[in-house]
Amino acid sequence: MKKVSVSFVVLMFLLVLVSAAFAENSVTITEPKDGDTVSSPVKVCMETHGVEVEPAKNGVNPGKGHHHLLVDVEVPSDLSQPVGKDANHIHMGDGSTCKSLDLPAGSHTITALFANGKHVPYDPAITAMVKVTVK
Repeated sequence: MKKVSVSFVVLMFLLVLVSAAFAENSVTITEPKDGDTVSSPVKVCMETHGVEVEPAKNGVNPGKGHHHLLVDVEVPSDLSQPVGKDANHIHMGDGSTCKSLDLPAGSHTITALFANGKHVPYDPAITAMVKVTVK
């Protein structure tokens, strides 16, 4: 019986290692939650899996980068170009994982988009989206 238990533990350990090796890079918006009704300013926080957040000044490093928040706009169709910078494309090149957004009352879509040190998104896009209502 002990041999079966040890084999089972070894098998489970190997499955965890294989899963980690093939885990997809992802970003999650941890705050606010999808569907929340919030007040402005809206605090938006993200966490990453499989990639590391660092300031843009560190340059382009594999598996590393920083967040961008896209407000009420789509993810760019051409992921080979840097993310624009305007009121709807907010750069977080300082390496932060939270940002406060002043949004008017109404429904808004907030999309997190992870990009390298030159603000070029990863392809496939590492992104997450929430819809919120600002009261």
